[in-house]
Amino acid sequence: MRRLIASREALLLLAIAIVLGIIASRFPAFITPTNLASVFNDTSPLILLAIGQMIVILTKCIDLSVAANLALTGMVVSLVNIAIPDMPIIFTMLIAISFGTVLGMFNGVLVWKLDIPPIVVTLGTMTIFRGIIFLLTEGKWVNSHEMSDKFKAFPRADILGMPVLSWIAIIVVILFMIVMSRTKLGRAFYAAGGNPHAATYAGINVGRTQFWAFTISGALAGLTGYLWVSRFAVAYVDVAAGFELTVVAACVIGGVSIMGGIGTVHGALLGALFLGIIANALPVVNISPFWQMAISGSAIIIAVVLNAQANRVKGRIILKRAEQAT
Repeated sequence: MRRLIASREALLLLAIAIVLGIIASRFPAFITPTNLASVFNDTSPLILLAIGQMIVILTKCIDLSVAANLALTGMVVSLVNIAIPDMPIIFTMLIAISFGTVLGMFNGVLVWKLDIPPIVVTLGTMTIFRGIIFLLTEGKWVNSHEMSDKFKAFPRADILGMPVLSWIAIIVVILFMIVMSRTKLGRAFYAAGGNPHAATYAGINVGRTQFWAFTISGALAGLTGYLWVSRFAVAYVDVAAGFELTVVAACVIGGVSIMGGIGTVHGALLGALFLGIIANALPVVNISPFWQMAISGSAIIIAVVLNAQANRVKGRIILKRAEQAT
């Protein structure tokens, strides 16, 4: 019981409950099932990107290009839709996932084969991806009237009372919970970030593992790119500009250690939901949305401090045991 109370996920779940309670005390309609389902749907793109980012951070890397990947992939599928408006949605999604995967692989190869620091690689590709959008469109937007109706309708389609976008987020969460806990690749992600030297001795290729982390992150960013532009019915150079910082914030708040090796899918999910609730609640309580940045930054600092304190306590325990043994 004490371990459950001390866990980051339990504390974050408590924080979410407190925030919802405070908001409900003034605006009870905010916690109705319909509105909470809407909040989850609004947060679904962040959830998808946070899961990919979590896997990258687990391997002691970071992907700052996810939002640019989203924007470029969204523009590409929008242009494809203009050229082939009758293309089945399944093929549009496959193009989005495949294109995002290639962009993620590009990051992964640079980190793996050229041994360039991940933050440098992804800062560079973040700019490159958005530059390519400008070259493709000369800065022009793709607007709603240029997109086919079925292209725009898919993420909004209702299944069992929830939009397809929400169902995709749920399926991805379940899928990666299984991958991270039940597969060799999932264990390799933790090993590569937790102790790279030990992972190498155990036969794990750390560089290749990081490559696959970037590949998965790119695939999820590509999928989110289609869902984003089709839901909002617009594609342009600055789509989701700055969103990569929100994605990193969701991971850190959810207990993913920036030092690698520590984090869970449900932690990233809760971190994304916390930020999603804050973003949706601020307009309701007449607080400027710009405060979301300050709140997110404060939450990141608190999360990092908690991580540091937890590691310090573990270190003291190890030292005490060593002293007792001698």
